[in-house]
Amino acid sequence: MTRSYTVQRREVASLRLAAQSIQPGPDRHTADPAQTVRRLLAVQAQDFAGAKWSVGLRTPGATDAAIDASLAAGEIARSWPMRGTLHFVAPEDLGWMLSLTAERTIRSAAGRHRELGLTERDFGLARDAAVEHLSGGRALTRDELLARFVDAGVAVTGLRGIHLIQRLSQWRVLVYGPLAGKQHTFALLDDRVPNPRRLERDEALGEFAARYFAGHGPATVRDFAWWSSLTLADARRGLELARPGLDELDVDGTPLFLARDLVSADRAVHALPGFDEFLLGYQDRSAPLAADDAARVVPGKNGLFLPTIVVDGEVVGTWRRTVSAKTVTIESAPFGTLSARDASAFDAALERFAAFVGRTLVRA
Repeated sequence: MTRSYTVQRREVASLRLAAQSIQPGPDRHTADPAQTVRRLLAVQAQDFAGAKWSVGLRTPGATDAAIDASLAAGEIARSWPMRGTLHFVAPEDLGWMLSLTAERTIRSAAGRHRELGLTERDFGLARDAAVEHLSGGRALTRDELLARFVDAGVAVTGLRGIHLIQRLSQWRVLVYGPLAGKQHTFALLDDRVPNPRRLERDEALGEFAARYFAGHGPATVRDFAWWSSLTLADARRGLELARPGLDELDVDGTPLFLARDLVSADRAVHALPGFDEFLLGYQDRSAPLAADDAARVVPGKNGLFLPTIVVDGEVVGTWRRTVSAKTVTIESAPFGTLSARDASAFDAALERFAAFVGRTLVRA
C-alpha cells in the first residue's frame, strides 16, 4: 500500500534534501560519483565546475579530480538529454531518455534554427562528417570538430556550431568525450556507450517517473513534466506506471509524490552550487526559496543561478568562488544575519568545498 499524508511547505524542502542525498541518511550514502548521478537520473551540467560540485557534495569523500576521472572513463556521460540543457547522466540511460525527449526538443528549436539559417541538409552533412572523423573511438575538441564541419561545407559562424553539436547529440550521434587538458572533446555515442539500455515506450516512461520522484521528490507531476521535457500527458502516464512504488503527500491541496518511506533531513547548512538540482529540479521552487528572495538568486532574471546558502532546506543567501592555483576565495552574501551556529556550519560546508577542489579556503 502507498502512504498518503499531509505536510507543510518547509517540510517539502527538508524531504528533498534527503531524497537528493544532499544530506543523506546512512542508507543513502553513495560510494562513487557515477552512483550519485545514476541515483538522481540527471544532474544539470551547463556550469561544468558547479555540476561537479553538485555530484561531489552528494558523494562523501569525492574530489573534483575523481569526477573528472569518472567522466574520462565513461562512467558518467554529459549531453543534452532534455530541456535543451546539458546534464550528467548514467551512460546507459542517455539513449532511452533521448528516445522520449529528443523529437520534442528538436521541434522547439526549429524557429531558432531558421533564424540561424540551419537546414536539414546542414545537419546531415555535419552528422556524416562527425561519423567519418570520430569513428574508431576518436575524440575531437569543439574547435577541431567544427573545422571538420566547415570542411564538409557547413558554416559554423555565430551560434550555428553549438546548435549543430546539440542536434547531433539529440540524434544520439555525439556525446562529450574525455577532457583534452582543459578542453572538452566530443566522441561518437556508440563508441562511448556500446551497450545502452533499450526500453519500450511505457517501460521508459515508468522508469523516467519512478527515478525522478525517487531522486527529487516530493514533487508534482507538473514538476516532472517541466524537468523531463515530456508532455503533461506522457508525464501523467509515467506517474501512473510508477505510482505503486511511491508515497503521496498533500501540500495545500496539491498532491506531491516521493520515494516510499522517505524521512526528512536533519537540520544542517549547505553550500550548494548554482544550477543545483535542489532548485533546478522543479518548476515550482517555492518550498526552499521565498518569492522575495528569488531575484537575489537569479540577479537580473537572466537565467544564471548563483550558488546558494541553504539552512534547513531554506535558501538564505548566496556565495561566489574565485579559484586560483592554491586557494579558493569565497565571498558570501546572506540575506540576513546567520546565527553563530549556522555561520559556523556554513564555514564547515565551505571547508568541504575547498577540500573537494583541492585548495586552501580564503574568506573574502
